[in-house]
Amino acid sequence: MALDHGDPGDAPSTPPPLTPIVNTTRPSAADEARTVAAATNTATLATLSADGGPWASFVTYGLLEGQPVLCVSRMAEHGRNLAGDPRASVSIVTPDLPEDPLAGTRLTLAGVAERPEGAEAVAAREAHLAAVPAAKTYIDFSDFTVWVLRVRRARWVGGYGRMDSATAEEYAAAQADPIIPAAARAIAHLNDDHADALLDMAHARGGYPDATAAVCERADRFGLDLRVTTPRGIAVTRIGYLQPIDAIAELRAATVELARASKDAP
Repeated sequence: MALDHGDPGDAPSTPPPLTPIVNTTRPSAADEARTVAAATNTATLATLSADGGPWASFVTYGLLEGQPVLCVSRMAEHGRNLAGDPRASVSIVTPDLPEDPLAGTRLTLAGVAERPEGAEAVAAREAHLAAVPAAKTYIDFSDFTVWVLRVRRARWVGGYGRMDSATAEEYAAAQADPIIPAAARAIAHLNDDHADALLDMAHARGGYPDATAAVCERADRFGLDLRVTTPRGIAVTRIGYLQPIDAIAELRAATVELARASKDAP
């Protein structure tokens, strides 16, 4: 049986598109997960205490090929917990939360913590220090241990109604999106100076020919997310680029191409 939140009776409805959306391509759940993991260096670590009870604690981390690298002390409960039971997860929240925190982006990575050895131990130590320079004052203390969380499952949430899971293999093969972390200024420019072009995109390519306003909420390597206002209500639609991009320097040309294609559309 499908479950939902239950309509209280007066909740606003989301109007569906009236025409086909030209290109709905967006990053995969695994790509989204890698992007969130790369966006910060702090997380909540969940471990199991000796009595089997859950224990959550604040930690820092680096990344080694997407796998979180922790440096924890045996004097801390979570350090003793990992030594006793390596099953763990980390919850990561992006640092740019909106006014409604539950509308923000977050991630849970679940797996098994292992102590790296040999060349991997050296690489893990350097990965942690690269993300957390302050760790140089304690990382070599005898009570501290470097752990790599071998991710077995990822659960990404992109706000209300946007969520998905990724397997260990999908997560390992994914890559962080190069556009999302660097796009804030470009998004502000689009909204401030090119509102008409965004509206053209919503009309011609986004499925909302009745839109009266369009605001860009996000840009990634595959396209833009637009929030559109229509006489039927407010919706979010996807405007895919003509071709994916790989660097923030390519974003301007990609949006110019979209604007031209939208304006010239019949």
